Amino acid sequence: MSTSRTCYFFLIISLVSLRWVAAVSGRQPTRRALLEQDLDRVIGLPGQPRVSFKQYAGYITVNESHGRALFYWFFEAVESPQKKPLLLWLNGGPGCSSIGFGGMEELGPFVAQKDKPELRLNNKAWNKAANLLFLESPVGVGFSYTNTSSDIKQLGDKVTAQDSYAFLLRWFKRFPQYKSHEFYIAGESYAGHYVPQLAELIFDKNKTISNQDRINFKGFMIGNALLDDETDQTGMIDYAWDHAVISDRVYNDVKAKCNFSDPKSNDDCDRALNEYFDVYKIIDMYSLYAPDCVDTTPNSTQRAHILGNVSPRIFSKNKQWHKKPTGYDPCQSSYTDAYLNNPKVQKALHANTTKIPYAWTHCSDSITFWSDAPGSMLPVLKKLAAGGIRIWVFSGDTDGRIPVTSTRLSLRKLGLKTLQEWTPWYSKSQVGGWTITYDGLMYVTIRGAGHQVPTFKPKEALQLVKHFLSNQKMPTVPF
Repeated sequence: MSTSRTCYFFLIISLVSLRWVAAVSGRQPTRRALLEQDLDRVIGLPGQPRVSFKQYAGYITVNESHGRALFYWFFEAVESPQKKPLLLWLNGGPGCSSIGFGGMEELGPFVAQKDKPELRLNNKAWNKAANLLFLESPVGVGFSYTNTSSDIKQLGDKVTAQDSYAFLLRWFKRFPQYKSHEFYIAGESYAGHYVPQLAELIFDKNKTISNQDRINFKGFMIGNALLDDETDQTGMIDYAWDHAVISDRVYNDVKAKCNFSDPKSNDDCDRALNEYFDVYKIIDMYSLYAPDCVDTTPNSTQRAHILGNVSPRIFSKNKQWHKKPTGYDPCQSSYTDAYLNNPKVQKALHANTTKIPYAWTHCSDSITFWSDAPGSMLPVLKKLAAGGIRIWVFSGDTDGRIPVTSTRLSLRKLGLKTLQEWTPWYSKSQVGGWTITYDGLMYVTIRGAGHQVPTFKPKEALQLVKHFLSNQKMPTVPF
């Protein structure tokens, strides 16, 4: 059979398969949508192991006049994708890639290998529980781009939420067979801003738009999340002292000279915080007991990434605050860098089609300004909890960056009624962490996990997301 006939044959098979999926899920894609899906279909990546599920990647234009386009990577569920919910994962930064961190180092199905363009299979990937969508947002992050350079100087929480919402509306037009599925959002770190704000936008828009555009949004889950300036910063200092990484003197100096309820710091506070941040230079504060990467190859996780007026405003003035995390293999991010900058990989992913004049990085070097970052996400959480949106918050308890101490203080400040007190939960015969049930919110800790929970505790993280999606409490007895 000739090459052209072979391609035509596989196109027909793909279209028939997509129509079958659409028929099962109750939404019939248009001919245009089917062709767009087929163009985004990732047939195989360099060094990829054989898998049974389908994957798609490409661009969705969110603003035609400015030429703003966001890059996505989508994996169907391993089994019964037509019956599984759809989960969007977002990393934070702001300015960091959900594909680089979440997609290839935490919960996605593939992990880059050292010194070779190969992938290994992650057998605890979250597409065992859901159809899994990763988005690089805002523009300037990863492969996402804009043709209007001034857009980069106007980025902030609000623009990020609006563009992400526009992306979802248009993604569902391209993949209408998933429109009726239950939709959830999850993320970590600065996604403590991204996720609730996108959730609020969907929640509010669903009240006013037509049924055709309404998103079947059910809930969100955020981990080691930046939630409230005052309590986040207070908890970081308390956690560092309690885990013996700063001295009594440094702790007392910060407590005496810094007022974290005031977004404006002073010189005495800055000097005290400089001594606190010295520890960031010698250990991985994202996972206190994991080794640091000693690879001499530069990579994006070890560069200082300086942003402007970003929450929390006092801590963000120190360059060590902007050091990015590494994974359980502390040099894993350098393998991801090499893989995603491989031209053959980019071609297979339909990425970098406009020939962006810079290399792909985990965290954008071009985003140096951030226009808006509310000091607290707690009012949004309270509003959405009252509106019936499912909300779970989780913490890896060895993260010193946005530690369990900070999150507990933030949730206490939220003022929700406690329905079930602090209780251990189990992963088979072992305690996996602790949980507390509030009226409208579930909080779960993961024992022994750092900032990127799925990297450090993949089995427990998969268990967590399965219980979240099914709205079942974590098991409180061994099994």
